Amino acid sequence: MEKIIQITSGRGPAECTWVVAQVLKTFLEEANDNKIKTTLLQREKGVENGTVETATILLESDNLNTFLNSWIGTIQWIGQSQFRKFHKRKNWFIGIFEVDKTATTEIDEKDIQYQAMRSSGAGGQHINKVSSAVRATHVPTGTSVVAMDSRSQHQNKKLATERLLQKFKDETVKQFKAEFQAQWMNQLQIQRGNPIRIFEGSDFKKQKQVKNYKQERQRLKREDYFDRD
Repeated sequence: MEKIIQITSGRGPAECTWVVAQVLKTFLEEANDNKIKTTLLQREKGVENGTVETATILLESDNLNTFLNSWIGTIQWIGQSQFRKFHKRKNWFIGIFEVDKTATTEIDEKDIQYQAMRSSGAGGQHINKVSSAVRATHVPTGTSVVAMDSRSQHQNKKLATERLLQKFKDETVKQFKAEFQAQWMNQLQIQRGNPIRIFEGSDFKKQKQVKNYKQERQRLKREDYFDRD
């Protein structure tokens, strides 16, 4: 199983890019502990040293769902700004999202099938009698182009190959643009409520469930008090 995730500061300030850098480090360490193979596909540095605006990671493992379910969503950090000493804000938010994998558009020339054909249109006796035009078809996808620019079948074959490869490159650009738009929307969709994980302090420790522990201690104290009575 393969999945691509994006860790992003959205439109957040420098403090959020610091959080992204810390989350990226923690995320990779935890993935390694869970025997998940990670490949850092893209990392965009923030303005401040040691910060990251956005990072895209490829994950490979037999089962990723449990791991990702504990990460995907809003991440909150509670702490003092690393860059603005007297800034009052203590809560900072970033987002982790799954990104759709871009379908591969690279092609192997071994998968291209060529067909000689009669050229059409004006051109005199040569076009009517000689099969100089060439149709190049990418067999796995059925995508095809035709070249009939030259009287040379060899030259038309070369042109058809170039056009087919260019057609796939153009499709790749379209998919990259669509993916970039999706990633940009992810940056706008960071929600401040219900964070999936909360970290705190300059040492970036995961917040413990303090309230639950307090309630449990209070319950045990009450039980102990009544037991003594």
